[in-house]
Amino acid sequence: MYAQERQQAIVDLITRHRVTHTVFVPALLQVLVTVPGIAEADLSSLRCIVYGASPISEEVLVASIRTFGCDFLQAYGMTETSGGCVFLPPEDHDPDGPNRHRLRAAGLAAPGTELKVVDAELRATPVGTVGEILIRSAQNMAGYWNQPEETARTILDDGFLRTGDAGYLDEDGYLYIHDRVKDMIISGGENVYPAEVENRLMAHPEIADVAVIGVPDDKWGETPKAIVVRSADATVTEADVIAWARAGLAHYKCPTTVEWRDELPRNPSGKLLKNVLREPYWAGKERRVG
Repeated sequence: MYAQERQQAIVDLITRHRVTHTVFVPALLQVLVTVPGIAEADLSSLRCIVYGASPISEEVLVASIRTFGCDFLQAYGMTETSGGCVFLPPEDHDPDGPNRHRLRAAGLAAPGTELKVVDAELRATPVGTVGEILIRSAQNMAGYWNQPEETARTILDDGFLRTGDAGYLDEDGYLYIHDRVKDMIISGGENVYPAEVENRLMAHPEIADVAVIGVPDDKWGETPKAIVVRSADATVTEADVIAWARAGLAHYKCPTTVEWRDELPRNPSGKLLKNVLREPYWAGKERRVG
């Protein structure tokens, strides 16, 4: 109840103080669009909402655009890049336009920022091929304090910084992020990016929140598991969740099991704490994840 009161308070503050610009993490947008009465709230003062810090599903983004009725701007970056250095501008947030696919993009490199995607041997990948995202910018950190070895692993000799994020660049230079490299699931030799599976599952009308993690499997090494928060009064079953995933994804990407939770663990910036979710399954196992 306390959380619901805080969410209602945010809507009330926007209307009372005629807020024009604000920053929301995706997890907050996800709950704000469900606040009772938000469709009737006077949100006309809003001009732009900036969002970032964690992945957002297309379903949540479209619902947010329609609910708030203002410009949206996505910012991608990290502490090591001194904040945002890739931006998806408002004109790429049209859910009814010909470039709706760009709602899944992180955006374009800011002036003075260079992007590169590389394979495991740090060789540049072709357009559209997933690899690790590298960033070179005057915003990049000089290094980690008193951690020269970690600095050397993160900042390459040519000045590019390893983000630890997996993604690809399209032919127009837009960056699409699949997931954290360490969150990737390798099932039977196939790479599965949880964010792609989560995006599919979030489109289910009876799923309020979801995390997909890899869990040990004797046959495949590891296999995707969906940890799901049901919407209010939902009756969705494990079989329903798996069937929904299979209707939109290759079968090897789909969860083989489903677990139910009342809420998912997140840090203050709204990022899912997948290490917390994975730990019980990998305790004592060879593969350890951070």
